[in-house]
Amino acid sequence: MPGKILIVDDIATNRVILRVKLAAARYKVIEADCGESALEMARREGPSLILMDVSMPKLSGLEVCRALKADPATAHIPVVLFSAYPSASTKLKALASGAEEFMHKPFDEMALMARIRSLLRARHITQELSLRDGTSQALGLGMAEGAAEAPQPPGRITLLSYDLSVAEKWKDVLAPRMQDRLRLHDAALALRDGDRTDVFVLNGDTDPMSGESGLHMIPELRARTDVRHAAIVAVLSEGHRNNAAMALDLGATDIVIGDFEGEEMALRLATHLRRKRESDRLRKRIADGLQLAVTDPLTGLYNRRYAMSHLHRVRSTAHSSGRSFAVMMIDLDRFKMVNDTHGHAAGDVVLKTVAERLQNKMRSVDLLARIGGEEFLAVMPDCDADIATRVAERLRATVEENPITLGRGAGSVLQTISIGVVVVGQKHPADSPLLLCSDEADLLEKADRALYRSKATGRNSVTIGEAAA
Repeated sequence: MPGKILIVDDIATNRVILRVKLAAARYKVIEADCGESALEMARREGPSLILMDVSMPKLSGLEVCRALKADPATAHIPVVLFSAYPSASTKLKALASGAEEFMHKPFDEMALMARIRSLLRARHITQELSLRDGTSQALGLGMAEGAAEAPQPPGRITLLSYDLSVAEKWKDVLAPRMQDRLRLHDAALALRDGDRTDVFVLNGDTDPMSGESGLHMIPELRARTDVRHAAIVAVLSEGHRNNAAMALDLGATDIVIGDFEGEEMALRLATHLRRKRESDRLRKRIADGLQLAVTDPLTGLYNRRYAMSHLHRVRSTAHSSGRSFAVMMIDLDRFKMVNDTHGHAAGDVVLKTVAERLQNKMRSVDLLARIGGEEFLAVMPDCDADIATRVAERLRATVEENPITLGRGAGSVLQTISIGVVVVGQKHPADSPLLLCSDEADLLEKADRALYRSKATGRNSVTIGEAAA
């Protein structure tokens, strides 16, 4: 399942309509018929996202949203509020309550699904950062929770439009409402500028001169390492409303349709700045706390110490959420012959090259670590047996694809790897019975046995081991 979504509406028919739409997109759906039940279910079930009506008896959606955002246990859950009787004042109240978005009923199904995908992507990244930060704290690394941090400088907001007069108007509207730095750019300048930006506000309409949509800038910005973590708010006129779903799927963080309302934009930008600072803080803590203590100096990968602690947290998270994850043991075939024939310096080159090839073929949420001389461990959260098998085969193929150059005049070697895979929380594809996995050591032993079978059957192969529960 791509995520668990809580629908909150006191009218059963409305819940049924939403449930059918979401179930068709393979989301797991849970429901609440009032605000009190929504609060209880959010705390108990930990949904990935909440869709909630504003108008409900006793506790309104606005009150529930404020309560959710005030509780550390639920503050991270994105909330989309909706109403059949929308107004500008209701939208502002919804955003001020902490909601990520406010939508009108009846829904534009394409826009709704795109908004859900966008919010879940953002939350998944935040969860991964928090998971890695938690691993660091468990190891006693990095800055402790609650420690004093330096005051935050003003945020940097870039107003981006093919027509700078439009960006000028935006700046005039925002300047009285924000203390952050506002800059004006056109598309060409934005791509040349190397200065840090926290949030882009981007004109997504079509440039009448070039005929090109402003949305083409979104993937360009996402591809730049200096600003790829910045929030992107795409502003669309009513005539370009149908491009909203495309903007979100291209990588926009948020969309605003219609008039550029100063109060609404100030609320949205304040929210995006707050989240960007939190993400930056987590990334810095991870980088500062782990760089020297838990990395392998030769390959730059995480070492065994970090990998085991991270595996424990991934396993605990998977157990509580009911999702599966995969573990791979990866070993270089006949590596001793490389050292014996070409020397240890050549062996180091092979290890570094293999590590780089493996890392480049894995998802950003996966962890790859060097846990022994020529042995690597991969941990893949939210991964079933089919995905794990495909990834393992891709890793095996990418290592043997090209010979590894050992250095000037030292020639090259064709290196291969063997992989043992175990999927936790899911039955084996052949429906073998679930086996108990008592701890991380037991899990690694199962993966190691699968690796041994790969070695025993000729090397350069992948073996799927016993399923583990």
